[in-house]
Amino acid sequence: MSTGQKVFIVGPGFIGWNVLDILIEHGYTVTGLVRRDEHAEGIKKSGATAVMGSLDDKELITKQTVEHDIVFHTATADHVPSAVAILDGIKQRASKGLSTIYIHTSGTSVLNDNAQGGQKSDKVYHDEKREEIDSVPDSAPHREIDLTIVKAQKEIGEKAKIAIMIPPLIYGFNPKHKRLTIQIPTLTRFAMKHGFAPYVGTGAPVESNIHVVDLARAYVVLLHDMEHTSPASLLENPYYFCECTGDNEPSWHEIATVIGSGLHQAGIIKDPEPRTVPKDLYGDVFGEYTDAVIGLNSRSRANRLRALGWEPIEKDWKKSYIEDELPEIIKEDCGSFSGYKGSVAS
Repeated sequence: MSTGQKVFIVGPGFIGWNVLDILIEHGYTVTGLVRRDEHAEGIKKSGATAVMGSLDDKELITKQTVEHDIVFHTATADHVPSAVAILDGIKQRASKGLSTIYIHTSGTSVLNDNAQGGQKSDKVYHDEKREEIDSVPDSAPHREIDLTIVKAQKEIGEKAKIAIMIPPLIYGFNPKHKRLTIQIPTLTRFAMKHGFAPYVGTGAPVESNIHVVDLARAYVVLLHDMEHTSPASLLENPYYFCECTGDNEPSWHEIATVIGSGLHQAGIIKDPEPRTVPKDLYGDVFGEYTDAVIGLNSRSRANRLRALGWEPIEKDWKKSYIEDELPEIIKEDCGSFSGYKGSVAS
């Protein structure tokens, strides 16, 4: 079996659009599934073809998968039907003797230790040790869909190459796309509305992080390796972390401190000191998921990607926030902001 150069991206948004740009530069023919006409025009300008639809358009996603050699799912880590639609397309291709490369996006919230803003954890997960990842509960965030993919991977066997990218807290801003990530901008909008930068509990827990452009490069490095590696190695271990921090993960208290300082220096809030967010204001952060999103320990090491030659080269999270994200966020009117309502990638 041979794999061609036609790529289908489900959800070429904050993550996937950056992946799309690199793939176009590398000579791939790319099609992206998008919901809005404005977004369709954007990825067309980047050199891709747009297909209009949603994650619930199962037949469309399956059809597009059948027609493409390589598939990325970068829309969300929690929409099982769209992933199943991709897997159905991969099975149809396999029945015709066609191999497929599929890279799905999960997130390191799967490592959530339920710290709820308590203490920093010493537990670090390494992606070359599959048993560490498999030790997390089946009920962990994102785990249901990861296990669905792993089960299908076993059924399909060596007729496809399937990997699961597990990014941590994502930051960064690409001025060409004008898109912001989720967690840190949400905390900033809360601070602009309420006058203080929030954290959960003591703010001591830590999470690894990655710049979105470094993450996009990692997807393509992984793709190139998958194009030449045996499916057997991926059957043995499909998981890849992607982080830039090593042992220097910031605590949520430190993140809130940088947010408070940045907004204070910009003249947006009077008091730069961060505070514990009271539960009655969780609705203006991440609602019932606030403890899980910004109160967790999630420490990961991207040893497998580094072994492939990938290294992070973009700005660290502090410099990126102050120089790139914050100037964009303070342009917004956050008086009516009422928290983030979608699913969180990491």
